[in-house]
Amino acid sequence: MEPFAGLEVNVSRRVLRDSVYDALLDMLLDGRAPAGRPLSIEGLARGLGVSPTPVREALAELEHTGLVTRSALRGYRVAEQLDAQQMSELLAARRVIEVASVRSAVPLPASGLAELTDVHEQHAAAADRLLSTDRSDAPAQLAAVRAYTDIDWQFHLVLLRHSGNRYLSNFAMSLTPHMHRLRQMASNGRQDVMEARHEHGIILEAVAAGDPEAAARAMSDHLEAVTSRALEDITAMPDGDVTFPA
Repeated sequence: MEPFAGLEVNVSRRVLRDSVYDALLDMLLDGRAPAGRPLSIEGLARGLGVSPTPVREALAELEHTGLVTRSALRGYRVAEQLDAQQMSELLAARRVIEVASVRSAVPLPASGLAELTDVHEQHAAAADRLLSTDRSDAPAQLAAVRAYTDIDWQFHLVLLRHSGNRYLSNFAMSLTPHMHRLRQMASNGRQDVMEARHEHGIILEAVAAGDPEAAARAMSDHLEAVTSRALEDITAMPDGDVTFPA
């Protein structure tokens, strides 16, 4: 039997699942699926013109992000936005993990520092693209927000991967804080990209200097500022809720 027999089918299935995942994520972020709305696998499959299988797989993956929930007999629903207490707890947990991670990661090897520097430059470029995107062009705005939050999270992942502790990295990824921040940014239009870019720069400087304590302080300060901005976004909305655009 050929060693790669069936590979094309598996690759095609993964590409289809990823495409369905992206389509559902956009739906969750752009207001077409408000919090609490039931998500019918069969209905979504018909709407997307695919079989139920990739929809079921994509929803299971989205459940891990906390953006959708699943319960017995009721199936999948769009999750509620995190309230102030939940967001505070999530980011507090992230802060504990990431501060410990960056302290363990520094000093980075030359290859790791080069990777972090490259990601920081990509983050700055993504921030510029987001800030220059026409906010009246909703699809373009959403795409820019997604691209920005993806590369923002990559900056943190570089340090997590170099911590030398696989469990710190796994714990951080299981929290999916970037997905909740993405949802918040997409739904209320706030963009704190300039602040985050500056704070990443301070972290990078400390990492490049090979000072683990300075890097840990810079990461702690950054995540404390992220928490403050996230909570401001929540409390600025009526009744503490973050609403989807019409």
